[in-house]
Amino acid sequence: MKRLSEMTSFLVMDVMRKAERYDDVIHFEVGQPDVPPSPKVIEALHRATDQSQFCYTSSLGVTPLRELIAAFYQRKYGLSIDPERVVVTAGTSGAFLAAYSVLMDVGDAVLLTDPSYPCYRNIAHFLGITPHVVPVDKGTAYQLTPEMLEGALGASDAVVRAIHIPSPSNPLGNMYDPDNLGALVDLCKSRGVTFISDEIYHGLVYDGEEHTALEYDDGVVVINGFSKWFCMPGLRIGWMILPERLVRPVEKVLQNTTISVSALSQQAALAAFDWPYMEEVRGIYRKRRDYLFGALSEIFTVDARPQGAFYVWADISRYSDDCLSFAETLLEQTHVAVTPGVDFGSNLTQRYIRFSYTRNIDHMREGVERLKSYLL
Repeated sequence: MKRLSEMTSFLVMDVMRKAERYDDVIHFEVGQPDVPPSPKVIEALHRATDQSQFCYTSSLGVTPLRELIAAFYQRKYGLSIDPERVVVTAGTSGAFLAAYSVLMDVGDAVLLTDPSYPCYRNIAHFLGITPHVVPVDKGTAYQLTPEMLEGALGASDAVVRAIHIPSPSNPLGNMYDPDNLGALVDLCKSRGVTFISDEIYHGLVYDGEEHTALEYDDGVVVINGFSKWFCMPGLRIGWMILPERLVRPVEKVLQNTTISVSALSQQAALAAFDWPYMEEVRGIYRKRRDYLFGALSEIFTVDARPQGAFYVWADISRYSDDCLSFAETLLEQTHVAVTPGVDFGSNLTQRYIRFSYTRNIDHMREGVERLKSYLL
């Protein structure tokens, strides 16, 4: 029970629930696309329903989908991935749970950066794994460096079995430099530490080009899914690319937890690789990023221009040093919903709030005007 008591509330969900009190709320809190999936996905879902696709599937996922995901890596990154190494999961959360379960035992440690996505550390606590956090800031463009990693590995009281890095990240939208990413992967390999790469925001990159950790080593664990770029969050479907040695252990975990991903979701995902539509989605979010980053920079200090994902990490210290009360006040006084920075860790996060640009520009412009009227 001690480990469970260390889990923190997922504050963004608390904010979303409180926002339901207001009819005119402006939503910046939830990282959920408002853009629909490709029409091909909707057609495939209807077909699957008509064909009564309501059965269990293999815990690893249906073969055609595993093959399509492998083909995605060939087209996007030029990598040849054996479909047998692809595992379909119940969203990326299901992938995190499976990866942590097979890589670490109770009392082991996973190394995380701070700030980072709260579910990483909460899943660690749930499994009795110690989250060993390393503070990152604008001095390294919010990236972990090999020097920082070496220091953290030596400083941890528990044995660090894995590190878990997002790129682009939530809550910042920053992306790892390819040389740094490669150096981190190499260092992990030399130290016998598994590198877990959260690549759920690949595709939603506006500055530079994203690189998968698989480009540097086949021994990494890569996690991605259909919630963000493919605009399918409610279908709860993700995937993992695993070293061959981990496929069977992960299959055992999935057989005893989720059994299989929804057959309907898998059939829908078979139509999700609609490349022209995916490019349209990227263009929509690039325009939203450009608008919101510029608008918020007039109100707050934004020390990390988001290269990808759909978040802006805003420093509120000119107004407050308590992001929880600040976010609560904004919601009550302006009906603008944002996520408090402390949802993402404890490294100066009380000075930040996160904005998500998952609504159209007119919606966001109304929110910005309300903030200006209230704060300036």
